[in-house]
Amino acid sequence: MKRRPFPFAIVMALAILLLTPLSALAQADAKVDSGDTAFVLISAALVMLMTPGLAMFYGGMVRRKNVLGTIMHSFIAIAVVSVQWILIGYSLSFGPDIKGIIGGLDWIGLSGVGLAPNPDYAPTVPHMAFMIYQAMFAVITPALISGAIAERMKFSAYLLFILLWTTLVYDPVAHWIWGAGGWMKGLGTLDFAGGIVVHLTSGISALAAAVFLGRRKNYLREPMPPHNLPLTVLGAGLLWFGWFGFNAGSALSSGGLSTVAFVTTHIAAVSATLMWVIIEWLHRGKPTMFGAATGAIAGLATITPASGFVGPMPALLIGLSAGAVCYASLNLKGRLGYDDSLDAFGVHGIGGILGTCGVGFFASKVINAAGADGLFFGNPHQLAVQCISLLVTALYAFGVTLVLLVLINKTIGLRVSEEEEVMGLDLSQHEESGYTW
Repeated sequence: MKRRPFPFAIVMALAILLLTPLSALAQADAKVDSGDTAFVLISAALVMLMTPGLAMFYGGMVRRKNVLGTIMHSFIAIAVVSVQWILIGYSLSFGPDIKGIIGGLDWIGLSGVGLAPNPDYAPTVPHMAFMIYQAMFAVITPALISGAIAERMKFSAYLLFILLWTTLVYDPVAHWIWGAGGWMKGLGTLDFAGGIVVHLTSGISALAAAVFLGRRKNYLREPMPPHNLPLTVLGAGLLWFGWFGFNAGSALSSGGLSTVAFVTTHIAAVSATLMWVIIEWLHRGKPTMFGAATGAIAGLATITPASGFVGPMPALLIGLSAGAVCYASLNLKGRLGYDDSLDAFGVHGIGGILGTCGVGFFASKVINAAGADGLFFGNPHQLAVQCISLLVTALYAFGVTLVLLVLINKTIGLRVSEEEEVMGLDLSQHEESGYTW
């Protein structure tokens, strides 16, 4: 039998891909600031912790037969999206610009992403530190969507969805707004830590997924209360803690701007919590722990795009508006009839919209000279820019998400069978149970 020639060219191509990043690692640059680098790496670790925090936050909110399946949605996103980010995602999001739409594949497999700072993004920290910090943002964003499809989507469909969604929605939008040469960045869009890139894209996509997938069996006909509120509150606390890395870390240096973002983040969270509790108390007669935790997350999501552009009192107003408007949106869900299981759209979608508009109203160059003034500081144009960016991103995310859902549904199917849904996703998808009693 004739032996086939060894695919030497393929081996060489793989070797070049795998070894190219090593040359960049040797190029440590004297301009690296050790304090800024430590700050960014710690912030990256804090943002990474947010995804397990989200797993607990969401896991406590579902019925006990779905707790592990729901936690798995967030946990597996860490693995799937991290690998995607290393191979192509970072290059598509932040790589050399192609006509303002997408990054090129120059940095595929982290080729050329080494220890020397990249002046376009973070001039005082290694390029690789900036890359891994941004990876944690990419990880949590599709995990947020899982709140809308909890208790009824096939795990295989979810894996395929988050891989495609990250590539076709998150990466392009991240480039538009944060990438050097991105068209929204050129327009003047301000998004300090992800109101549009993270919360709007995930929230709008969550709405599309909830509508397309349909309601859970017996939704609105039988109670579906959270099965473990202490788990949800613990998750909310971890999210709150990690959010300081999310927002303050987006300054990409340790100093005045990161301090402002840290403080405004906390102010918005506590003011939204108080507003939510007060409204709930007046509306339902009793304040709840579940409401307080949800209000805090609403405030954190809403301040995200504005945290590095506004002062303390605007942050207070943004937080109060988040508590009121997100509470109203969650109460409208039942009347509108769609089943956003864990309120991903009502908290993150609405919060992203509110916060992005808040930048248009309250941004000040006194806070951040690299930003712009908003409407209340004499620049109505900024509010118009923010609204245009919101509209375009919402339409894009909603449309692409629907296309992906249709394609996945026609190939491997999206939804578990009725019998599997009644059994619960823990057993039907993973053959394990969260509780042994």
